[in-house]
Amino acid sequence: MTPLNADLHCHSTVSDGLLPPTEVVRRAVNNGVELLALTDHDELGGLAAARAEADAQDLRFLDGVEISVSWGDQTIHIVGLDVDPADATLSAGLASVRSGRDARAQRIGEELERIGIHGALEGAQAYAGNPALVSRAHFARFMVATGVARDTASVFEHYLTPGKPGYVEHVWATLDEAVGWIHAAGGVAVIAHPGRYRLPEAEMTRFYDRFRDLGGEGIEVVSGAHSPSQVRDYARIARRYGFAASRASDFHGVGESPVDLGRAAALPPDLEPIWLRFL
Repeated sequence: MTPLNADLHCHSTVSDGLLPPTEVVRRAVNNGVELLALTDHDELGGLAAARAEADAQDLRFLDGVEISVSWGDQTIHIVGLDVDPADATLSAGLASVRSGRDARAQRIGEELERIGIHGALEGAQAYAGNPALVSRAHFARFMVATGVARDTASVFEHYLTPGKPGYVEHVWATLDEAVGWIHAAGGVAVIAHPGRYRLPEAEMTRFYDRFRDLGGEGIEVVSGAHSPSQVRDYARIARRYGFAASRASDFHGVGESPVDLGRAAALPPDLEPIWLRFL
């Protein structure tokens, strides 16, 4: 059987993507995607337009979201798939998460100003399609455009990750809250790009244990951020915990994301694809 070309994690201009929701859908169709989930950060505002375009293009579509979670001193992301965008519990929870973003963006701008990077907040705001959601990616795009760094990955490496001069800690949702909101909205909870988290093995084990105990269903085994060795590592985690496996590009935009929509590697064949729950 030919594997389904499913891409279950990507972004639009409603959060920190470069394309509007309708263009994300059109690009996915052109790339041969057969099942798409739009998962903007802490935001549901692009789903109606994306779904309408997906219906027009005869593309199977899942309403999704990527929720920012604080775990210790790290930010971890949980994707919700097949959520009800009209659910009051999810909407209120996401509103509470978004409410702190303005203050964080202000503080990031101040920290960058302190080291001689001027006008960063205003510059980041100019790159944000959604003025209510200014993220580190928008600061990174401004800093690349003004010659501070050669690419967005370099900005994160030198300025916007823990211990670097532009990083600002922020308390997001708890893991319990994020999984609870997703389940309240009828969705399935998935750990996003686990290869990006810099936690000791023992702490990751504690995180996986808690996610499983909360009823979390899946993990992104294949992600645009994962190397082949990491795919093997997270396939083992999926088997150990009984998690279904997700496949995603985590596409933000052409020239910025390492993997285009629908172009991620195939899942290891022995794993349960999470999309079987939606077909």
